Amino acid sequence: MAEFLTDVETLRKRARREIEKGPVTDAYGADLERVLQVLNEALATEIVCTLRYKRHYYTASGLYSEPVAAEFLEHAAEEQQHADKVAQRIVQLGGKPDFNPDTLTHRAHAGYDASADLIEMIKEDLVAERVAIASYTEIAKWLGDGDPTTRRVFEELLAQEEEHADDLRGLLERIPQERKG
Repeated sequence: MAEFLTDVETLRKRARREIEKGPVTDAYGADLERVLQVLNEALATEIVCTLRYKRHYYTASGLYSEPVAAEFLEHAAEEQQHADKVAQRIVQLGGKPDFNPDTLTHRAHAGYDASADLIEMIKEDLVAERVAIASYTEIAKWLGDGDPTTRRVFEELLAQEEEHADDLRGLLERIPQERKG
C-alpha cells in the first residue's frame, strides 16, 4: 500500500505558516473564489425563498389555505436555516456573506413570487424548489472532492429541498381538481 500521509513535521510547519487561512489548507482542492461566489448565490437563493414563503404564508387565503399556509411557514423557517448554514460556511472559508438586498434577486437562482392565488403560490414554490434541486445537484457534483465539506452542505440542502418539492406536490394533489383549472 502506498504512503498517503505527509509527515507530521511538514503538516505542522504548513499549519503554522498559513494559520490565517483557518480551515483552508494545501489539501483544499477547489477554486476558493469561485466557491465563495457560488455560496453567495446560494445564500441569495435561500433568502429569496424565505421571503417568498413568508409572503405566501401571510397572504394565503381561501378554503384550503390553513394547511397550505402552515406548510409555507414551515418551509420559510427551513429556508432561513439553509441561509444561515450557507452564510456560516462562507465565513469559515474566509469570505463575506452578501446580504445586500439591492442585488438579492439578481444573484438568486430561484425567483420571488407575488401570486395572490393559492394554487399559483404552491406551483411557484414548487418551481423554485425544482430550480434549487437542479442547481444544488450541479453544485455538489462540481465540488466533488475539491471541497467535501461544502459539497456536504449542498447535499444536506438538496435533501431538504427535495422534501419541500414532495410536500408541495402533495398539496397540489390534495386540493380538489376543480380549483386547479
